[in-house]
Amino acid sequence: MSTIQTITPFFHDFYLEPRGNDGAEKILLKWLHRDNEEPFSANQLSDGTARFICLVTLFLQPDELRPNTIVLDEPELGLHPAALGVLAEIVKFAAKKNQVICSTQSISFANLFSPEDFIVVDQKKGVSNFIRPDKNSLEHWLDDYGMGDIWNKNLIGGRPEW
Repeated sequence: MSTIQTITPFFHDFYLEPRGNDGAEKILLKWLHRDNEEPFSANQLSDGTARFICLVTLFLQPDELRPNTIVLDEPELGLHPAALGVLAEIVKFAAKKNQVICSTQSISFANLFSPEDFIVVDQKKGVSNFIRPDKNSLEHWLDDYGMGDIWNKNLIGGRPEW
């Protein structure tokens, strides 16, 4: 709950409302606002907030329940800029015990990672080439720029070539 509250301070808790008869029970997910006793439906969250809650749920499950490999395409989409740092820390935490692969086109999100976290993919003549950037060759750039900025300057590849 506290991780969700770092980005959504008004979020108090989940509210699970049982629905249906015996044998056909379902749970309706609702949530509680810190200043309101009446639960809100999940569709009353912004798309970014709902997405962030889903990502937190995925990454912060107990180790035995978390998938061995997590692959996400642009997990930063729709998130508030303040959420990117929290998401990056959660990804790094999960990556200590699980394989985590995130593709991104976000300079801001990429800036939150270090060279050893990257694999740059370039395609030439229909063949994908996977290259891990050399931290030593980027050392003078890393003093002033993040990895997203370095990628944007086309110093490590991963940009379309026309």
